[in-house]
Amino acid sequence: MHFSIPDTQEFIDGSGNSFVSYNIHINGLFHCSVRYKQMLNLHEQLVKEIDVTLPTFPPKKFFPLTANQQEDRRLSLEKYIQTIGQNPAINNSELLNGFLLNAQQETSARVMENDEFVVYLMNNQEIKLQVSTGDSSTKVLEKICRHLNLPPQYDSYFSLFIIVENENGDVNILRKLHDFESPSLTRANVNFTNVQVVLGKGYWDIKNDSKLISDPVALNLLYIQAVAEVNRGWILVPNPLQTHLQDCYNKNNKNEYLKLVSSFKYYGFIQFAPCYCDFPQANTKVQVAIGRNELNLRIFMENNEEHEAIFKVTRMRCWRITTLQNNFIDKNNKEETNDYSLELSFEYLVAKNQLQWITISSDQSILMSVCLQSMIDELLLRHVSSPKNNQLSGKSWTYIMRDGHSRITMGSNISQSAPGTPTINSDRVQKDKFNQDSGGRSDDTVIKKLSERFSNARNKKTDCRMTTRLKQPSTSNCDIMENNAFHMIGDEDL
Repeated sequence: MHFSIPDTQEFIDGSGNSFVSYNIHINGLFHCSVRYKQMLNLHEQLVKEIDVTLPTFPPKKFFPLTANQQEDRRLSLEKYIQTIGQNPAINNSELLNGFLLNAQQETSARVMENDEFVVYLMNNQEIKLQVSTGDSSTKVLEKICRHLNLPPQYDSYFSLFIIVENENGDVNILRKLHDFESPSLTRANVNFTNVQVVLGKGYWDIKNDSKLISDPVALNLLYIQAVAEVNRGWILVPNPLQTHLQDCYNKNNKNEYLKLVSSFKYYGFIQFAPCYCDFPQANTKVQVAIGRNELNLRIFMENNEEHEAIFKVTRMRCWRITTLQNNFIDKNNKEETNDYSLELSFEYLVAKNQLQWITISSDQSILMSVCLQSMIDELLLRHVSSPKNNQLSGKSWTYIMRDGHSRITMGSNISQSAPGTPTINSDRVQKDKFNQDSGGRSDDTVIKKLSERFSNARNKKTDCRMTTRLKQPSTSNCDIMENNAFHMIGDEDL
């Protein structure tokens, strides 16, 4: 998850006293506003409940803070939440997810009651549900799956996404919804007119399709998404096969349609809006697609020719998200105005001993980064045993509200899949395939061999944070996300 605390708000409590609240943005979207004491309470419970090393929490102050001290605290809290957000044991915990969900609801000031909520399938079919503002994405997903009569063991193969339609009718995926947020509240925070919450596949490995097509409901969902992506031009259909594909569609032959379309270019990819890249040269117009363990660039040349560049995720040593602050003078109001843009930069192994930084300038940079991370998580987890169950499952914990009142929350296992079912969503993934392939060897033996192969690459993450800069790129390495899959490559990949 990409956390930032770019600014603060000032509130007045019931006694007429003012206090500062910190605006937390997650994956590029405003999520909630919390007080210092609320984050301190979260930290204290993490120390008590989760057996991991935590970063130092910004200390209390016994006197009112000056403006400079307030800014220092904001930066310290931002660094703290970015650090814990990169720890899988914490960011997959019910404690952090529950804190963020409660904080989002408190910030919205909406009553937790059931209301009609519309979720769409990829063909724009509406599914109307009764959803509470306190329902997490997992609960809403579960309600949709039961409404569609999808067997529970397949729930975890699907996810909820927010998509937006621009003025030209083009559809873009804005973000995937996670367990720390309420779909109804997150949708309300999106400042676009044509916004939909849609149901789609929640995994990258297209081999999982074979596990789903045996169920008619799951098969239909895959078919609906494939048809929609073909119609939108997200999947490229070769000219010689267009007639055959259309014939399968006309006959409603879903199995044959999926079998055929899965062999086409960009099946299993997420497509992004056209943007700009410095590869192969500065200000090159490109279209990014991510899927099948690669980042693909369709490069639009000045002579109307189109070329393709493929970057394997295992050869990306690291990447970073940078926020550019572009100051300019508004001629009408004669005031300085701040405009922001985003960049995704990744360091790529172009040859055996040659690394090169490549930068993509896009408003969807954060989503690209999240896609890369989830793809790598899924790739790595094919080679490790299933993680232990959530440490806080079934326990109770306390959420401190802004006014100081406490709310006791009972934990429950976030993953709703049936026992023994692999959870495919990258934010709560569980797999045991590697154990089955290892010939019955113990987990310790498997992990030891993997550790030797990956060297010190596993869990080698630095602070992945969104840095703000003016004109020039940051030279600091503190915003770098190390790629744990980078050390999986061998000489045969070069």
